[in-house]
Amino acid sequence: MFRIYAMFLLFSFGLSITGNAQEITGTVLDDQSQPLPGVSVILKNTETGVITDFNGQYTITAAQGQTLVFSYVGFETQEKLITGTVINVTMQSGVALDEIVLVGTRNPNRTVVETAVPIDVLDIKELASATPQVNLNQILNYVAPSFSSNTQTISDGTDHIDPASLRGLGPDQVLVLINGKRRHTTSLVNVNGTFGRGNVGTDLNAIPAVAIKRIEVLRDGAAAQYGSDAIAGVINIVLRNDVNELDFTVTTGANVSRNAEEQTGGVDGESVNVAASYGLPIGEKGGFINFSGDFDYREPYNRMKAWEGGIFNGYNAIEYEASKDNVSLKELQTDLTEIKSYAERVTYFSTQLQSDIQSAATLEDLQPILDIDVTEQELQARGQERSDYNMRVGQSGLRGGRFFANISLPLDDNETELYAFAGLSSRKGNSAGFYRLPNQSRTYTPVYINGFLPEINSKISDQSISIGLRGKINNWEVDFSNTYGKNSFLYTITNTANASLLNATPTTFDAGGFSFLQNTTNLDITQFYEDIFAGLNVAFGAEHRLEVYEITEGEEESYAQYDNNGDVITNSSQSPPTDFFGRNRPGASQVFPGFSPANELSRDRTSIAGYLDIEADFTEKWLLSFATRYENYSDFGSTINFKVATRYKLTEDINLRAAANTGFRAPSLHQLNFNSTSTIFDNSGNPQEVGTFTNDSRAAELLGIPELKEETSQSISIGLTAKIPSLNLSVTVDGYFVTIDDRIVYTGQFEGPGTDSELDRLLAQANATAASFFANAIDTESKGLDIVLTHKASLGATMELKSDLAATLSQTRQVGDINASDVLRRANKVETYFPEDSRVYLEEAVPRTKINLSNSLTTDTFNVFLRNVYFGEVTEASTFVERQQDFGSKIVTDLSLGYKASESLTVTIGANNLFDIYPDRADPAFDNRSSGRFDWSRRAQQFGIGGRFVFARLNFILK
Repeated sequence: MFRIYAMFLLFSFGLSITGNAQEITGTVLDDQSQPLPGVSVILKNTETGVITDFNGQYTITAAQGQTLVFSYVGFETQEKLITGTVINVTMQSGVALDEIVLVGTRNPNRTVVETAVPIDVLDIKELASATPQVNLNQILNYVAPSFSSNTQTISDGTDHIDPASLRGLGPDQVLVLINGKRRHTTSLVNVNGTFGRGNVGTDLNAIPAVAIKRIEVLRDGAAAQYGSDAIAGVINIVLRNDVNELDFTVTTGANVSRNAEEQTGGVDGESVNVAASYGLPIGEKGGFINFSGDFDYREPYNRMKAWEGGIFNGYNAIEYEASKDNVSLKELQTDLTEIKSYAERVTYFSTQLQSDIQSAATLEDLQPILDIDVTEQELQARGQERSDYNMRVGQSGLRGGRFFANISLPLDDNETELYAFAGLSSRKGNSAGFYRLPNQSRTYTPVYINGFLPEINSKISDQSISIGLRGKINNWEVDFSNTYGKNSFLYTITNTANASLLNATPTTFDAGGFSFLQNTTNLDITQFYEDIFAGLNVAFGAEHRLEVYEITEGEEESYAQYDNNGDVITNSSQSPPTDFFGRNRPGASQVFPGFSPANELSRDRTSIAGYLDIEADFTEKWLLSFATRYENYSDFGSTINFKVATRYKLTEDINLRAAANTGFRAPSLHQLNFNSTSTIFDNSGNPQEVGTFTNDSRAAELLGIPELKEETSQSISIGLTAKIPSLNLSVTVDGYFVTIDDRIVYTGQFEGPGTDSELDRLLAQANATAASFFANAIDTESKGLDIVLTHKASLGATMELKSDLAATLSQTRQVGDINASDVLRRANKVETYFPEDSRVYLEEAVPRTKINLSNSLTTDTFNVFLRNVYFGEVTEASTFVERQQDFGSKIVTDLSLGYKASESLTVTIGANNLFDIYPDRADPAFDNRSSGRFDWSRRAQQFGIGGRFVFARLNFILK
């Protein structure tokens, strides 16, 4: 049985008790009429308090006319005036600012306002019922100003897993926990042109929002408490534990926008999400099992209007005429007579051009004659429009399902508990790359006479399970657990070709993939001493972590380049086929070359860690905490970090807090071992085959690229929290400063000298024209200010208005010289090591200012939700300074109206981006539109380019 006999909440300046004291008793129930143990019951404005026992009962000594305050995690705090000797209370679900939190402190009694570091507590159930967003990344993006995440486009695998960050730092510098246990990262490393390039993040969208009770966002460095990755902060996801309640929701919506359907206006990007949650009680000691899951799909959308560049050359026109007669276009390329014959059928060729063609003595003579742009005439001849050659600029298509279970089983009456939670996720994604045009050598027109739009199809699988046992040993709270997680990402490339295979090319390829496995074993031991100082909490523990990263090869045709005989090119004496103009046909599957046997690997490492965390209330006003953590990695060594935090109560309602800490982030196994060749388009839209090489490769040695080491950080924060009870207003203001040394980035593209050097040969073996690496290239500074105001007002007996204003102002910048080797400096390659576009991704590609104002008006039957989010300006991430366009700030408005048709049924309609706001268009003067491909930047994301999203939701709750 869970029973705690006394607990004091440390609010000072208590008022004297008036009147005659007597025993007040009562029972506290949850909103399902079940006894609620562990509820904090205190006398308002005093330090006197108790908690409810297992049966939800309490006894406290108080006087008539005083006020009891009831609070418990996951429920709204209630105040009851004492007018008798028995006061029974029914708690209502919700998340309030003064509830106990699980992250940022190991003190089991610490509440949000009392913590020494800033923590946001988000009621996901409430948000998911009123807001348009259904996936976790987007819910957080619109409610937590310090959090940033947007759907990417034309960025390979990153189209399918959205990178996310805290305080403008990298996606891999925020640690994610579930129920306080470390969550594994995704297997994807971002190497394309997006924010977070070179980083590995956590796939939050693998967790169904319906499975979540609340989210705690710690906005402070915490590596000394939780280990690697927690430089920017920690996101702790607390799973649902309610029982005897079926929560079933269907949400459907679409973009209804003036720029939908390739900027013609209309409806696109349709989506449906079906979610459900149900819990069952287990036994008679408060055990439960909760099942939650959802299924969703979303259609892609396209915001490209029309391709404005060249599509056809003169030879394409001749090919098209020959195709009408079913002539072998492969043979046509070398048949001078046939080419001349079909040229005569191209009616728009001028008399002079026809004469030049007929006068050509060799194919070589014809090449400059036919290397002309005939796009407009040929479009008319084929009955086509420029928009037929559009790529897909916008969100990818996704279809998937997620399932989570959360279990607690008390084993005895002495607080011993067996617990577990597990999750499964499977998603299939579809995105497209750059259109392969008929006039390009990478388009084999005998197979695709009109070119083709290659597609990347992903299969993303995620599994996790955590099992633990916690209980008391000699008054020590002991928690032993093991958490396993694995993410895999497989690629199938369709509607594409390996141009070097000519007619023998498949059009669908298994390109291989990668996976990441993490197994974490934890032992956590805690004891709270009520009688030492005004309260002392001591915690210590150990952790062992195993990580495994694997790359799986694709089929041969997906990665190889072939010669004219159909043999794989393995040496410089072999040559690939050429197009009519003598340009080499590239190998591998277009848009995404598969992983080769040389890329395939399996790497693992282990780490062990130990920590000590002490938190003392030296007086009723002054809190001081200290944490230190030692960690040893099998592949790069050891680190020890520290954190000191304090809070001082100026008054009962005003606290000052501050923290200082050191931190680190170990280079991920992905960054240490990822190697591949991919097609990356430069700032002018030209394709480059870029090989990613490991830092222990021969290519890295030749260029002077050092091996990776850990990032280290130092940070300080100072803040203020205040409550104004008479106004029902709470305020928190926190400033921070973070320095990161040896930050890992993805370098620019190093080309060989073109002299058949060793580097040239290494690039050729990788089917690449340039090389990139992960490197500890820079040091950075980040500073900012976070402000949160929360207000609640009763506007009558049945009407309540909740208002939240949250803002973040942040800046990250590179400081000092680039950490380049002497070899790079002598070769004048420092600007390639950390190029200008990487600086912009780091400093200016996401909003540095974000302000969120949310208002929720509720009555017995209606709910009106209104939210305005201000997104600050961003800058185009270009390697050319003159192309770095600034995109102005915007305000996006969400509005929804909910109607409670019955006790069980609620219907909600509304819109995200109600006024159909878009980021600023790309100005042609900056030359970033890539001939019409990108009317809005793909390298600077504020809030996406979907436009207005209209939704309807049906929520059914059966108790």
